[in-house]
Amino acid sequence: MMVKPDGVQRGLIGEIIKRFEQKGLKIAGLKMLRITPELASKHYGEHRGKPFFEGLVKYITSSPVVAMVLEGEDCISLVRGMMGATDPKKAAPGTIRETFGIDIGRNVIHGSDSPESAAREISLFFDEEELCNYELSLAAWVYE
Repeated sequence: MMVKPDGVQRGLIGEIIKRFEQKGLKIAGLKMLRITPELASKHYGEHRGKPFFEGLVKYITSSPVVAMVLEGEDCISLVRGMMGATDPKKAAPGTIRETFGIDIGRNVIHGSDSPESAAREISLFFDEEELCNYELSLAAWVYE
């Protein structure tokens, strides 16, 4: 998961993290970084050659982002549901994008869409030693 440049600049980092923590997800990795054009090209590699690719790279490198690794049961589908539709105007009420998003190009958050994407993206933004393996003490109160 990533808080994008517009989310960072608008001071939404804490609110977004709070929502995931309150849902019972565990934060295994967390850092603020500036994405280089090279890293952005890898991250958005599937869009290379499309008319909007250069704009994506310019945007994601324009300001720091906050990258996170979240863990929990059905984490990917849970996070994507909490994020809402890519276009904030079409996102369900109460989702992060509906609440904070302005338009499709400024939707404050990114989340992996599959285990394969998550593994690839985690390896782009985190070294193995930056991830913390621990038991979340409230897990017994979240999961049966």
